[in-house]
Amino acid sequence: MNRRAVIGATLGAAAMPTGASAATRISQTRLHGREALTIANGKMQLSVLPGGGFIGEVRLTSGDARADINPMRVPHYPTIDPHTFNYAQHGAIYGTDVQARLMSGYMGHFTCFPQFGNQPEEFKAGDYSQHGEALTVKWQREASQDLVMRAQLPRTQYDFRRSIAMLPDETVATVTETVENLMISDRPLQWVQHVTLGPPFVEKDRMFADASVDRVMLGWGDGATLAAWPASANEKGVSHDYRVFSGEVGKWLLQRQGKNWVTAFHADYNVLLGYIFEAQPNPWLLDWQQNRTNMHKPWDGKVVARGFCWGDSLIQGARNAVAQGRNFGVPQYSWIDSRAKRSQTYTIFLAEIPAGYRGVADLKTENGFIVLTEKETGKILRVKAARV
Repeated sequence: MNRRAVIGATLGAAAMPTGASAATRISQTRLHGREALTIANGKMQLSVLPGGGFIGEVRLTSGDARADINPMRVPHYPTIDPHTFNYAQHGAIYGTDVQARLMSGYMGHFTCFPQFGNQPEEFKAGDYSQHGEALTVKWQREASQDLVMRAQLPRTQYDFRRSIAMLPDETVATVTETVENLMISDRPLQWVQHVTLGPPFVEKDRMFADASVDRVMLGWGDGATLAAWPASANEKGVSHDYRVFSGEVGKWLLQRQGKNWVTAFHADYNVLLGYIFEAQPNPWLLDWQQNRTNMHKPWDGKVVARGFCWGDSLIQGARNAVAQGRNFGVPQYSWIDSRAKRSQTYTIFLAEIPAGYRGVADLKTENGFIVLTEKETGKILRVKAARV
């Protein structure tokens, strides 16, 4: 059985209709051995793991095996819910560094909140995770027609909610995240979506990305420079195509007005995955890549993955981001006021593509559709998306 493409059996909970039609349902399921909640409408399904809020599956349900694959990363090792992790019991499996709790539950897309990165010494001493508290707790489902889940973050004093809506007859999910600062003081934060894709969707020289990139950043801090997208010399001075999965990390400065977007596809499969999000609060994308070079546990030289980490920062952890401040006038963190709430909405979509697809030259939203213009050919592909 293909463990990426097949979701586990339902646990017996009654499926719940959402929105205007019972064609969209939410069910209690299992995904790769873990408790999950799945929202599906007969054309697409998306599964969330309450243990850490990981979106572990986004796939078409067309019946075409070359289109219905799950692009999300599923580790080569069994995972657990991160809130059950402890170093004494699980360190030998998932490692003993500051990443271990994340590694124990890592699957697909997760939200880095309230920081992206870490300060290793302090975080390890305090048993606090890389990439924030949101991934370390169990998320609770709330009564709603949509898939609404809440994560209470007692250590950092935030309340985090995510709502996922899916209309019938679409291959689109609308995601709204809302955070509330429970402290009396205002403070900086980092809010980044870590969309991690894996095999068979990710393969060297066969997987490609397109995005609303302004320029590529080379280096860090005061010594950083900007280079052209999609092809220019990389930090090693070697000519590089940033669209192609190569195993090398890229740092992308996105557009700062309107909507940003990123899409990805594999040359041998008939599906395109895309994200659309507001540009102003999300000016950065870290193109994190791994191609069997990390030998530490639990990577063990086996991990092939590409992560589109888009949001208000490139990485580094909140303290370092605040100290650095800005790159090329663009902040590396954002701010939340005392007792305030902040929300943002983004779109996840899938589209069936023909063999030989060249990639996305442009993406627009108009008249209830996502409109994709193909590179080189100029052909138009429309994805029904009433709420975008």
